[in-house]
Amino acid sequence: MKSERFKTELITNVSHDIKTPLTSIINYTDLLKKENIETEPVKGYIEVLDRQSERLKKLITDLLEASKASSGNIKLDIAEVDAGLMLEQVYGEYQNKFEKAGLTGIVTKPSETVFIKADANHLFRVFDNILGNVVKYAQPGTRVYIDLTQNDETITISFKNISKEKLNITGEELMERFVRDDRSRNTEGSGLGLSIAKSLANLMGGKLEIVIDGDLFKVEVRFNNQGRI
Repeated sequence: MKSERFKTELITNVSHDIKTPLTSIINYTDLLKKENIETEPVKGYIEVLDRQSERLKKLITDLLEASKASSGNIKLDIAEVDAGLMLEQVYGEYQNKFEKAGLTGIVTKPSETVFIKADANHLFRVFDNILGNVVKYAQPGTRVYIDLTQNDETITISFKNISKEKLNITGEELMERFVRDDRSRNTEGSGLGLSIAKSLANLMGGKLEIVIDGDLFKVEVRFNNQGRI
């Protein structure tokens, strides 16, 4: 526990230290973008600076969030959340991204309202991270199934898609921080999305599991139907 606490503090302190010079880089890049620069190579350099500094900013943000989530150092506001409505909202924000990625989303849910005891903002982030992963790695021209189901004991939200690359990794390994398939390392992202989603689900009393069957990639988020697990 002491080692884990030290690691969390180290990540937090280093991330904050990095953010200070990074903020300067972003600010000066913004100033350069406002200059009337006509030289094509220089304009290209500024675009690279802008893109990569924003990428580093997101990485640091994800790193801090992953550290806080894994240590439980996050304030929760637990209340009853309409799971079906939230799924529709987060999917609505991803519809354009799905279309650009050549994906068709199919959302199914019960006719009756399904409530989950959770923190609404963090539950939204869980779904957001999962769909972000889908957009990056799903095979274009395929369907993505998002299903909300419940029985007497469990409420389950499942996300199923076909991977564009062969998956030579287990679901457990994908849960580890920074893990991404080697062929996907040229994509944007930190590899922390699913790890953060799992930690947030656990903090809210739920469970997140990944099932890989050939090219089928499935994420299940489960909550106890009677309250917190």
